[in-house]
Amino acid sequence: MPDVRKIVIIGGGACGPKAAARIRRLDPTASITMVQDETMVSYAGCGLPYFISGMVKARTELIVRDAAAFKKIYNVDVWLKTRAERIDRTAHKVQVTRLDDNATRLLEYDKLVISTGAHPVVPPIEGIDLKGIHILKRVPDAEEIIALINAATRKKAVIVGAGLIGVEMAEALTARGFEVTVVEALDRVLASLLDEEISDITAKHMTDKGVKLKLGQKIVSFAGVDGQVRSATTDKNEVLECDLAIVAIGIRPDTKLASEAGLKLGRFGDIEVNNHMQTSDPDIYAGGDCVASLNIISGQKEFVPLGSTANKHGHVIANNICGIDDTFPGIVGTSCVKILDFNVGRTGLGEKQARELGHDVAVALVPGPDKPEYYAGSSEIIIKLIVDSRTRKILGGQGTGPGDVIKRIDVLATAITMGMTVDALANLDLAYAPPYNTALDVLHHAANLVINKIAGRAQSIRPAELKEKLARNEDFTLLDVRTHLEADKVSLEKPQTQLLPLTKVTSDVEKFPKDKEIVTLCRRGQRAYQAACTLKAAGVNNVKFVEGGLTCWCGEVSGTPLI
Repeated sequence: MPDVRKIVIIGGGACGPKAAARIRRLDPTASITMVQDETMVSYAGCGLPYFISGMVKARTELIVRDAAAFKKIYNVDVWLKTRAERIDRTAHKVQVTRLDDNATRLLEYDKLVISTGAHPVVPPIEGIDLKGIHILKRVPDAEEIIALINAATRKKAVIVGAGLIGVEMAEALTARGFEVTVVEALDRVLASLLDEEISDITAKHMTDKGVKLKLGQKIVSFAGVDGQVRSATTDKNEVLECDLAIVAIGIRPDTKLASEAGLKLGRFGDIEVNNHMQTSDPDIYAGGDCVASLNIISGQKEFVPLGSTANKHGHVIANNICGIDDTFPGIVGTSCVKILDFNVGRTGLGEKQARELGHDVAVALVPGPDKPEYYAGSSEIIIKLIVDSRTRKILGGQGTGPGDVIKRIDVLATAITMGMTVDALANLDLAYAPPYNTALDVLHHAANLVINKIAGRAQSIRPAELKEKLARNEDFTLLDVRTHLEADKVSLEKPQTQLLPLTKVTSDVEKFPKDKEIVTLCRRGQRAYQAACTLKAAGVNNVKFVEGGLTCWCGEVSGTPLI
């Protein structure tokens, strides 16, 4: 009778439990032991901000399967409150310590899975050990934050960092009635995720909803009373009152155990793995937030910690352990987040990243409704499409707005993965009916704009470029081709602005000087593009339109903003 294979899994977040369940389905006889240093296993860590906000009512709703269920359903032994201390690769043993009584034990393995996740970055800020200052990683962290929320009197919070966790916590605390200030050392929110245009629109929405943003600033100290935090001070000597502070400046792979075992590490401090998810030791696999993944566009490893990727890693690991030759192909860097009723997402390369990799980049910035405006529930979305003008392949996409942005991001992620060109996207057969979409999706419009720009048929400037031209007080005509009714509601009141509805551009075209610079503007960009085409046909040489129009404008306006 063959020996029973011993599988040991270190870590019970996402990758580890997925690997355990899959191994059991493929091998009914294996001995599977999962070691977890927490009191819970297989819980939805990504749901913690929604537990704090009150959307998720109880911690039990976050648990996918508890330890008892793993034993009963999968016959997996889960050792909770047990820490893996050392890996003896020669003896194929893991030394573990039971945290309740410090008892130690050696676990033998034939195959070992390391899914130790990542740990938050804790900056050396004066006063960071005061009560009320938290880092959100585990369920007990969330429960302590909820207790502070319930006890707070001033209802003021400071969040350090405007990454994914930072902006999610801004939404959660705003929902709990807090006045929230987000302090970010970089000059924009979600800086590692979004290009400037999409980030600026998202930031404007956050401030419109009452979140105070302190960009390009750092917290240098916290101060408290009786050991409880009461304020934070920035490097610009601004004192911010707070009952609660959340530190969310990023995470790093938790690879201490792997490093001490002599396993090879990557450039992010991650555990180096091949496409089978094998480490430098063929009997040890690793997955989840402790490893980096190959970006299939750039060909470079990237550290993009996500529960979705961790589950895929676990599946591939289990297959290979059980003799199925399987590989993890990589990622395209798809991420999304909900921020105060805005849906924000990205996939593929950002514009700067694409240029640094040597691509000849063409970009379109296109707003539009996510379904016909006559249909109830129609909401605005803004899409940025990034394409290589030589190969015409789609490189990336980003979006923001209250409408269904993420559906479009998923389409782009699929298109990028399959190597689709912008021409194919322009004619992609997407589902259409008024409850779900417009006849031509925003992605179709973005693809057509890129095609026109590559062909030289469309010359444009972006809203940020227009803002710079106005700040320099350049001599040009900003031709607003919307209706008088639209202009009465919202407008750019600048000396360069001239209102002329599109219906009158053709009849008045001869009034425009042939050589003076004209920049056309409308709500979303389509009418401005048409006006630019009309002026060019009439011999006006220097004319461009504003991509994204007033919908993507983040400067001051007279009247009510359009999004």
